Amino acid sequence: MELRHLQHFVAVAEDQHFTRAAERLMVSQSGLSASIRALERELRAPLFVRTTRRVTLTEAGRALLTEAERILAQVRAARDAVAAVQGVLRGTLSLGTEQCIAGVCVGPLLAAFRRRHPDVEIRLRQAGSGALAEEVAAGRLDLAFAVTTQADTDQLRCLPLTSEPMTVLCHPAHRLAEGGAVTPEDLGGEDFVDFHPDWGPRRTTDSVFAAAGVHRTVALEVNDVHSLLDLVQEDLGIAVVPRHFGQKRAASALTALPLKDVTEASYETVAMLPPPDATSPAARALMELLEAEATAPGT
Repeated sequence: MELRHLQHFVAVAEDQHFTRAAERLMVSQSGLSASIRALERELRAPLFVRTTRRVTLTEAGRALLTEAERILAQVRAARDAVAAVQGVLRGTLSLGTEQCIAGVCVGPLLAAFRRRHPDVEIRLRQAGSGALAEEVAAGRLDLAFAVTTQADTDQLRCLPLTSEPMTVLCHPAHRLAEGGAVTPEDLGGEDFVDFHPDWGPRRTTDSVFAAAGVHRTVALEVNDVHSLLDLVQEDLGIAVVPRHFGQKRAASALTALPLKDVTEASYETVAMLPPPDATSPAARALMELLEAEATAPGT
């Protein structure tokens, strides 16, 4: 089995199309097909179900994809490690992040990283914490800034960044606005504006209400912070969000209420990384820069 066979296989699996994968890899379609057939002969199993419009993975293909991505990630890490020993950080930094994550300012951090390591290509993907954890564990991302979703495993470790309480945002004319701190029981009959279930704030809020045994209705589901704040501003629902969301300019006209009598109201953000021996030099350099900025005077 050759590395190029695995590279070809992963490309076809991602594009679900031989022609598009061949164009991306800059190889002939016939050569790509031959490479996949050679891999299937060696493994004695079909890896794709082929149709005229697209290809999909077989059960054997899905099993191989996880391992192939991990192997290719380790090969990239090995090459980058050699370059780092030679004094030059090269390669690619593949970073994932939730939006508006607490404990790290992603834009300034990446700008500082680029100034220090101009030969490293930066790739950024924004997604929910569950998806980011899967991609780091599979080797598709070097690291991710997200919300804790699981305990550490052989493929994933989480380094704490910060923790903050959740708060309730509502329109100033809402019935709750004048009442001060609230409990989940106080909110049981309200309509909520919230994120997709994979986003960290939604996971935290779901845990809060599940622990309190309170049912809630998410009437309006969004995928960005500004849409959430706009809908609350229109008094279409209330939202339970990390405290720093209430400090955004768009939230200045809203009323923020503390949550009380809860046991799981902490929004904990982490850096998700593979095990130390599989962490790329670029990921280590980014974490070192983040730690340096966190301990710098005035931060």
